[in-house]
Amino acid sequence: MAIFVVTGGQQLRGQVRLDGSKNSALAVLVGSALGRGKTILRNVPDNTDVHVLCEILSEIGVSVRFIRPGTYEVDGSSLDCCRPSYERVRQLRASFYTAGLLLARLGVAEVPFPGGDVIGARGINFHLDGFRALGADVSVEHGYVKLRASRLRGTSFYVGKASHGTTVNMMLAASSAEGTTILENAARDPEIVDLAILLNSMGARIRGAGTGTIKIEGVSKLYGATHEIIPDRLEAGTLAIAATMTGGEVTIDNAVPEHLRTVIIDLRAAGAEIEESGSVLRVRGPKRFRPVDIETLAYPGFPTDLQPQFVAMLTTAEGVSTIVETRFESRFGYVDELRRMGADLQVDRDTVIVRGVERLTGAPVEAPRDIRGGVALLLAGLVAEGETEIHCIEYIDRGYHRIETKLASLGAGVTRIE
Repeated sequence: MAIFVVTGGQQLRGQVRLDGSKNSALAVLVGSALGRGKTILRNVPDNTDVHVLCEILSEIGVSVRFIRPGTYEVDGSSLDCCRPSYERVRQLRASFYTAGLLLARLGVAEVPFPGGDVIGARGINFHLDGFRALGADVSVEHGYVKLRASRLRGTSFYVGKASHGTTVNMMLAASSAEGTTILENAARDPEIVDLAILLNSMGARIRGAGTGTIKIEGVSKLYGATHEIIPDRLEAGTLAIAATMTGGEVTIDNAVPEHLRTVIIDLRAAGAEIEESGSVLRVRGPKRFRPVDIETLAYPGFPTDLQPQFVAMLTTAEGVSTIVETRFESRFGYVDELRRMGADLQVDRDTVIVRGVERLTGAPVEAPRDIRGGVALLLAGLVAEGETEIHCIEYIDRGYHRIETKLASLGAGVTRIE
């Protein structure tokens, strides 16, 4: 197993370019398999979650062909298997998108309960309620969700907690349903908009993506298309936080600042100077930053997937910060590891109180089964005195491709040891 060895104390300086969005790529890859024809996807990130999902699609009959770095060809014409393997599905949450895909294309699906990050219960009840509303018979047997529908019919459906995954699955299934489906309280994330753009280019009729109400008029068939995945706002936020907490100056290319509006506001509140120019973000960190209180919310609120990184930054702020986690009840799994490095953190149910300390010190730590919690430890190592060893970095690799290379190009002392 590989580890990261981090030598702290270096200010990050330089220029870095973002990869495509991991969360968008997972939905778009599955959406591409709805088409009977070749879809070319560009700006696909090279991380392990993408690799595993491509393997899942291949084993159910979808043609997934790697063309060049960042570019894939997906053709769902030969999709013929309704039961993806448990071994792969258990590795990532987004594997459950295959339920909507298979229901739309084959009228039947047998999908294992999904795995992924250990950050909370994240039940699939909202997904199952949505499939029932479309007319599917739903049962759970021996760890598998079994879906069957001779014909899906349009419906009106309220998406509980503005669930991102439920919104994706309903868009996939409803794209081929008979009639019109209206999703109320739908997720508004940029990745939902990206999926809608892809599906519409394939022949779907989807309106309202990016708002709380999405209208989907079912069509009989989808075709191939060409699509470029949006930049990864979570990688952008992670790098902006890293620049801020090291007191550095970093230019982030290929960004969409509007996707990070609340994050930028809170970084500025902490003392960062951030300039926006088209698709470029320039971030300058202060010598010592101010405490900030945040609450994670559905987009466009502060993203839960940047909460651990923000906490890592606030461990050395001048004062006390309060972070409330409203999305996932078990997202503080990284806290004990930050305490090993000298952080003063107190967890009370859905809240972590961060009392800023003068310095962190390097220590051996273990990344939790949470992509973002793992990368938070990496960021903490950037400012800690001495050397930090981060174990179980395969969880970080699920969402970031060779992030140590990008950080090293900015002057960080980060090394991967296989």
